[in-house]
Amino acid sequence: MSFDVQASAQTSSLADDAKAFGSREDITEATLSPDGKKVVFLAPIAGAGQGSVLTMIDTAGDATPHPIITANGDPDRITNCQWAASDRLFCNMFAVVPIQHGYNYVTRMIAINTDGSNVKMVQPGTGSGSALRTSYWGGGVIDWLPDEDGNVLMVRDHIPERSTGQLLRQSGDGLGVDKINIRTLSSRTVERPDPKAVDYITDGRGVVRIIGRGSVTSDGYDTGIVHYSYRKKGSREWVPLADYDGNKDIGFNPYHVDSDLDVVYGLEKLNGRWVAVTYKLDGSRQRALLFQAPGGVDVSGFLRIGRRGRVIGVTYSTESGKVHYIDPEFQKLASGISKALPNLPIINFVDSSVDESVLLLWAGSDRDPGRYYLLDRKTKKMGELYPTRSRLSATKLPQVRPITYKAADGTVVPAYLTLPPGSSGKNLPAIVMPHGGPGARDEWGFDWLSQFYAARGFAVIQPNFRGSAGYGDQWFQNNGFQSWPSAIGDVRDAGKYLVTAGIADPRKLAIVGWSYGGYAALQTAATSPDLFHAVIAIAPVTDLDVLRQQYLNFTNFEVASRFIGKGPHVESGSPARHASAIKAPVLMFSGTRDRNVDVAHSRLMADRLKSAGKPAELVIYEKLDHYLDDSAARIDMLTRSDTFLRKSLGMAN
Repeated sequence: MSFDVQASAQTSSLADDAKAFGSREDITEATLSPDGKKVVFLAPIAGAGQGSVLTMIDTAGDATPHPIITANGDPDRITNCQWAASDRLFCNMFAVVPIQHGYNYVTRMIAINTDGSNVKMVQPGTGSGSALRTSYWGGGVIDWLPDEDGNVLMVRDHIPERSTGQLLRQSGDGLGVDKINIRTLSSRTVERPDPKAVDYITDGRGVVRIIGRGSVTSDGYDTGIVHYSYRKKGSREWVPLADYDGNKDIGFNPYHVDSDLDVVYGLEKLNGRWVAVTYKLDGSRQRALLFQAPGGVDVSGFLRIGRRGRVIGVTYSTESGKVHYIDPEFQKLASGISKALPNLPIINFVDSSVDESVLLLWAGSDRDPGRYYLLDRKTKKMGELYPTRSRLSATKLPQVRPITYKAADGTVVPAYLTLPPGSSGKNLPAIVMPHGGPGARDEWGFDWLSQFYAARGFAVIQPNFRGSAGYGDQWFQNNGFQSWPSAIGDVRDAGKYLVTAGIADPRKLAIVGWSYGGYAALQTAATSPDLFHAVIAIAPVTDLDVLRQQYLNFTNFEVASRFIGKGPHVESGSPARHASAIKAPVLMFSGTRDRNVDVAHSRLMADRLKSAGKPAELVIYEKLDHYLDDSAARIDMLTRSDTFLRKSLGMAN
């Protein structure tokens, strides 16, 4: 059966599709006021690149959006805001700034009234002297102190400062906890700065119960090992709790403390898979298995609600994201919401009022990008606030189907298949789209990139190849870099599956990936050069040693270096060193301020491909980072990629 691209159910132009799918979300980072009557959220500023406006609506009034403050995105961006009082917000500002060898993230906290007045920046623990080191992190709130309107507990990095000669103006060094009044910014020390501290956890009632202390090598690099201690109720003495080794993902990783139960919730491995456990904090360290996910998958974390961050469930993913509720009321509530919204099976509890009587929730599916709702538990009334992507409200999106296929060695690989709307499902132009990470996985739901290509007539398969997270140690292996033959083999076999199943026209098979997915696209093209006929790599890793050197001036160099590993796989697993083997034309995209994967990777790959006489194009976006979170850039990327695919695969425009 042949497939005529022009005869497919395409009613919109490339320009329309690129704009609809590439535009940034209408609403992100929505939060609910303590009284449950107001919502603030971030919205993109039209024509302002990465800029956002913090907006408030009064759900008890006329619900007219009121702008509070804007950030133009060059370089300052607002990443999220929380209610610290009934009329005051605490916001995290973010920027990517140049440093000696590349770029780094910088964050700062600001306090602001809901009418946009009285803006104050919370400095990261420095005074007016000469700081002995640089702080890029502006701190973070660990307890919103709902019983103390206007106060929060904040972790801050305290830096020693020299005023004259060797005299220290400020001697505190390391992470400490301060109680901050967000109106006056007056502060009081709750936990003195500790140079080894890397983590603090409170009980949601203003009491710090757990501290995590790290260790460093003789060169000053983090080892990735954290030693956790806890305090018994009413005590100031630290008692050993557990160790966690982030390099090997072993030990106990604590998340939250429940003051009433006097336990800490966390994750640890059982038979090579993450499970949810609790430990008593009464001195006994009594351990209890809280939940082990079915289907051989990992527990991913905990669902919390309210101003105290009360744990109400355990999260995990099989084919889709799921919650095991430990709170029976929320289990009943989630069941009721699912019945009320049968076409939106993905339900996320986003925020709540102090008394948990008013809930802000988000619901979506594979064919709906999602929408926010407000639920009043007292009146049992629920109303929609805003859709996440209004440009797609009238677009009929295709179903995303969980499937499996067999790799060359017989291993069954889970994946998701999206077919073009109205297509026969046979002999289609097709795309293999490996995810980023590699310590990540795809989940069932809406994905703007895969849905765009499906709207343009392509079948898209997204494999959770070996090396993906969420399926236990045996599946993760040594990660997608060190165990690249398994990971890339599974990606390759996803393409072969599309062909043997009759879904893909073998002459019109492409591969597209972002970050590690871009690496996988290039590495697969280098190791299986006759399978794919077009390659698109967005912000790709192209050389493992270049990736290692990228971390040289950061404290996590040793951790990153161990993750990448050393040995023959560095040579064999670096696509830039095997560019001459690639036969398919290559299109790459990258931002100049990419802290995750430096633009040098894309430039190196482009140079190697051109030197080998291979068709290659690199599109550079100035001042953008790894995520290209700019509507104009994403629209341009989608437009160029669709045009490139059609030309490379011999398709009609």
